[in-house]
Amino acid sequence: MAAADAMVPDMAKRRTMNLLLAGAVGAPATIGLGLYAGFFVPPKAGGAGGGLAAKDALGNDIKATKFLEKRRAGERELVQGLKGDAYWLIAGDNKQIESFAINATCTHLGCVVPWNLAEKKYKCPCHGSQYDQNGKVTRGPAPLSLAIAHTEVDASDTVVLKPWTETDFRTGTAPWWK
Repeated sequence: MAAADAMVPDMAKRRTMNLLLAGAVGAPATIGLGLYAGFFVPPKAGGAGGGLAAKDALGNDIKATKFLEKRRAGERELVQGLKGDAYWLIAGDNKQIESFAINATCTHLGCVVPWNLAEKKYKCPCHGSQYDQNGKVTRGPAPLSLAIAHTEVDASDTVVLKPWTETDFRTGTAPWWK
């Protein structure tokens, strides 16, 4: 029995082993728990104004000069904008791009709304909703006007779309799409 008594570790050794075990299990568990909890935290809004370059059908940035040289005032082109949504980019007067772009997603059921040049309005092919040239709803069943975004031209002549956060100029109300 004397040999068995010699093999019992002392308290300092036990404490060291317990700390090593707690660290080996606790550190990965804490990291995993932190990553899991981070999934539930909403992403922060984009920095620097949250702008995004408008893209053409091939994914290339839209250059303002090239866009305007092929279009007359009032002509529109479907581009990829904020959140990957389709937006109507509008050529304005005096060879400038309008200060806003119109989201092409119908507020009724989400169909892409084409521009009807002959009638000078947007007409949804799914259920017949109609919007005026600025995207304001004129005939239902769509309950709301089309969302809009600011347009700017940066130093490299790229058209940039930025979220519209102030009062909607078409309705005089706060934007519903925030």
